[in-house]
Amino acid sequence: MSGFFPWQPAASAYGRQIDLLAAAFGTMVWLLAIPVFVLMAVFAWRYRRTREVNRQNRPNGNVWVEASWSVIPFLMILVFYVWATSLYLDLRQPPEDAVTIDVVAKQWMWKFQHPEGAREINDLHVPVGTPIKLVMTSQDVIHSLYLPALRIKQDVVPGRYSTLWFTADRAGAYPLRCAEFCGADHSVMGGKLIVMEAADFAAWQAAHNGNGALSAAERGARLYRTSGCAGCHDRTQEGLAPALSDIFGRQVVLADGSRTRADEQYLRDAIMLPNKQVVAGFRGIMPSYAASFSAEEVADLVAFLKSAPSADGRIAQP
Repeated sequence: MSGFFPWQPAASAYGRQIDLLAAAFGTMVWLLAIPVFVLMAVFAWRYRRTREVNRQNRPNGNVWVEASWSVIPFLMILVFYVWATSLYLDLRQPPEDAVTIDVVAKQWMWKFQHPEGAREINDLHVPVGTPIKLVMTSQDVIHSLYLPALRIKQDVVPGRYSTLWFTADRAGAYPLRCAEFCGADHSVMGGKLIVMEAADFAAWQAAHNGNGALSAAERGARLYRTSGCAGCHDRTQEGLAPALSDIFGRQVVLADGSRTRADEQYLRDAIMLPNKQVVAGFRGIMPSYAASFSAEEVADLVAFLKSAPSADGRIAQP
């Protein structure tokens, strides 16, 4: 508890906007509800059974007054609808310079993979003032990543990628929880969001990226080679399978004539459900690797494909 409010102060500008929205909405509810309860009390006292008062209805009403108590609340609710929708859309549009951290949820832990190679379980270290984009998937059941200090929460579903982004602007350690009942030990599935000053984070990163730890993209590149993916997808094998270099963020034409964007979800489905979206000009002959790769390995492969250079050495951009 902090001060008057029974919850933790927000650690981001977005969190403070959510607090302002909640406070304003609560104020509106009280402003609309209090007159109703006051009038109920007044009328209950004035027209009690033993009191001698005029109990006949008024012959005429005031249309403007009667309309106002419907129109004014409607307009107020409409303002909150637009306000809340704007905040929701902001949460779905991470800035282009956001640092991407891969997240795999499983019973009962959170596994975080930093782009430079550091990996951690349950605790998530981030620098203050830096936009962070979480790309999340689940290895088993539905989980939900909840960061109360940032006022954000996102379900994490098996077979899908979900994203969440934030910019924490206050250093400190904050709770990190699973907000979806995910099994018998759901209550222990938590940790801390640790927001660090830039210098402290750089020191932490240097200490945890050592010992020859490979980044997710490097592990994905190794898996790409050892699993035989290169045999079909390298440009030298064009005609057997579509080339994957420089594919991330591009528009892909499918066999049914439709188009889709090669984002994390598309790349994941291409590995796990290869016949779901067959690329135009190719046959659907690729087997599923759902039984071969774990969720972390798929995330590594996707990280590699996101960073794979094109034939001319250019790095793909989302």
